Amino acid sequence: MPSVKSAIEVRNLSKRYGQVAAVDNISFEVPKGGSCALLGGNGAGKTTTLAMLLGLLSPTSGAIRVLGVDMVRNRYAALPRMNFTSPYVDLPHRLTVEQNLDVYARLYGIRHRARQLQRLAETFDLKLLWRRHYGSLSAGQRTRVALAKALLNDPEVLLMDEPTASLDPASADTIRSWLEEYQQRTGATMLLASHNMQEVERLCDQVVMLKQGRIVGRDTPATLARKYGRETLEQAFIHIARQSMD
Repeated sequence: MPSVKSAIEVRNLSKRYGQVAAVDNISFEVPKGGSCALLGGNGAGKTTTLAMLLGLLSPTSGAIRVLGVDMVRNRYAALPRMNFTSPYVDLPHRLTVEQNLDVYARLYGIRHRARQLQRLAETFDLKLLWRRHYGSLSAGQRTRVALAKALLNDPEVLLMDEPTASLDPASADTIRSWLEEYQQRTGATMLLASHNMQEVERLCDQVVMLKQGRIVGRDTPATLARKYGRETLEQAFIHIARQSMD
């Protein structure tokens, strides 16, 4: 029986491409209402893990449950209660911001679409971009639209890959504040991959450190830093990244 306390459960998860293990037998949980960061250098397995959590990639072995649902066998039972954002995944360029968000709102079966779109437009300062084609936007503007898309369905589980990439410091701070408020208001569970250690320290109560597809550290940001004799999570991250695998 799945744990009622965990929104995300990963057990002995692996993804192999031939002889290469992109993800190598990892296990972790994120409690309901918790926030967890997947950390690691390029090629550590963060994005692959997120893709398997979404059901976009099939694991080579292992099990994934999100909101108690087996994501390998029955992901469509959980997907309406989840969402995902990444500045590296584009929306259709020829559609306007409004059209893009309206299409996704329809796909998610959002009731009172106009009201929800208006609320998100105000939250993410999209009013001046509303009639512009997505392809004409700057990287930072696209990031704001992608975040608005990710919150259309008020997800219980929000997966994020570098959620504030391409944003200036002031805009990134605003987004983080809104994510904090959203989680406090809804009790949502958040899992994010990020290279921004200050962002992780602010948003996350748990860190899973990956290297070459394996978990090499798991704890709170402060405890993980102390474990490696460092003052900050960023210093610990650099230390772990430079170590050779045992």
